[in-house]
Amino acid sequence: MKIAVIGTGYVGLVTGTCFAETGNQVICVDVDREKIAALQKGITPIYEPGLEVLLTRNIKEQRIAFTDDLETAAKEALVIFLALPTPSGEDGAADLRYVLQVAERLSGLITSYKVIVNKSTVPVGTAEKVSAILSEKLSRGLFDVVSNPEFLREGVAVDDFLKPERVVVGAGSERAIKIMTDLYSPFVRQGNPIYFMDARSAEMTKYAANSFLAMKISFMNEIANLCERTGANVDWVRIGIGSDQRIGKRFLFPGIGYGGSCFPKDVLALNLTAQEHDYEFQLLQSVLTVNALQKRRIVQKLNRYFKEQLKDRQFAIWGLAFKPETDDIRDAPSIEIIRELLTAGATVTVYDPVAIENVRKVFGDQLIYSDGQYEALKDADALLILTEWSAFRNPDFEKIKNNLKAPVIFDGRNVYSLEKMKELGFHYESIGRSDVH
Repeated sequence: MKIAVIGTGYVGLVTGTCFAETGNQVICVDVDREKIAALQKGITPIYEPGLEVLLTRNIKEQRIAFTDDLETAAKEALVIFLALPTPSGEDGAADLRYVLQVAERLSGLITSYKVIVNKSTVPVGTAEKVSAILSEKLSRGLFDVVSNPEFLREGVAVDDFLKPERVVVGAGSERAIKIMTDLYSPFVRQGNPIYFMDARSAEMTKYAANSFLAMKISFMNEIANLCERTGANVDWVRIGIGSDQRIGKRFLFPGIGYGGSCFPKDVLALNLTAQEHDYEFQLLQSVLTVNALQKRRIVQKLNRYFKEQLKDRQFAIWGLAFKPETDDIRDAPSIEIIRELLTAGATVTVYDPVAIENVRKVFGDQLIYSDGQYEALKDADALLILTEWSAFRNPDFEKIKNNLKAPVIFDGRNVYSLEKMKELGFHYESIGRSDVH
């Protein structure tokens, strides 16, 4: 099948590459010519395990190409995916300008039947808006607009696309349903479902899924905070409730709040949708409040330990990405924590396996950037662990001790056991567990 993917960001690039991997002819379109030139050489603008290997292979096999020529891509493709940015505006609403602008352009380019697929995360009713724009210049028989939300987890996005738990498609015509079924059949050969529904329900499904997961994280963070006050250990509580199949084990790890490109934006957008429909979504509002407060927990612990004297202290940070196996720092808790430390007059040295350059773009020369995890510790008053990269799980604790001014660790991801930290002689504070002195 001939496919066009408009937008080569995180979702667009994974989508295009994985469709090419199953034998389709894919052309990806972007306005950024520098990015297009890099992609044509197989250089990805994002870090995602496994993606570059697939991209290189499909470029070599001539199954995927990159261009800034929307007209050619639109005319050649049967299915056109819109994988465009929908950033949050000041009020939390998803900004649809890029989606609607491309829809306007497509309305002047389409001359034969196309399926236009909203792959971007968009508010309920967006498919209808796109359809209305296309209908201004095109007869209704020349297109169908479909909602096909993505459920990709950064760090395992390639596997998620190639082996999806489910595929959700919001479509109203049998013709579009048949094409989308043919397109996704290779990905669900083991029997995982393709759910067909109306476009509004598909759009709501994406927001509801992410908001529910964000709620689980925030609930567990509240439990962790209560555990600290009552003397309970959140690790045991998590295991105890996670074994209940009605609750499940995933998204129950407490920490310093959720971040990334999806949860913060989608929770805000769904809350705004509720407000626009005169509904007070109290639970969702609480999720937003809890997450904002949770990002401040580490700095609160630092202030307590250092008796509100953070000025002129030096802190080493391990982990900057919002989660492991990605270089994405969008809404990462680390960014807010760094800002608070700088405002308090502290010096901050940072290390992350892949996200350093993205952080440098935000803070410039305000930080000290380290090429090695142990180099970052030299003469620091404490180590802060903000992302649970595998490389941090079994470090050389003697090196940590020798480089720090004192053996002090504040762990925002509960990477180490309390027993081990006590045995090694660290002052260790984590989330939802007793402090080790």
